[in-house]
Amino acid sequence: MALKHAAPSEVVDLRPLGPQLSAARTHAIVRTSNFEAVRLIVPAGVEIPSHRVPGRITLQCIEGHAQLGLTDETIDLRAGNWVYLDGNEPHSVKGIEDASLLLTILFEAEGTTSNYN
Repeated sequence: MALKHAAPSEVVDLRPLGPQLSAARTHAIVRTSNFEAVRLIVPAGVEIPSHRVPGRITLQCIEGHAQLGLTDETIDLRAGNWVYLDGNEPHSVKGIEDASLLLTILFEAEGTTSNYN
């Protein structure tokens, strides 16, 4: 069953999922032609391989522990940590512990979307 996207002015609960985190799945919160917000779930031991996103992104770790792999460094993301990346910067994301992150993307070209669910 697909989760519905948030409507303008709709409040979205992004609190930690706690015990439900292990069963949670990634889902888009909202998508427009130039903006996307995604609750990204990265289970422990799972890696999203290196890829590029055509827009500027931010990742905020809501809970757990993930690593962001960049060309020249690896960044640990734990609850409360936030990071910004320029568009088209190669990166991977690996779950060290089950992790929930808020991913936001600002697209340069209208009509471009990511491959995240």
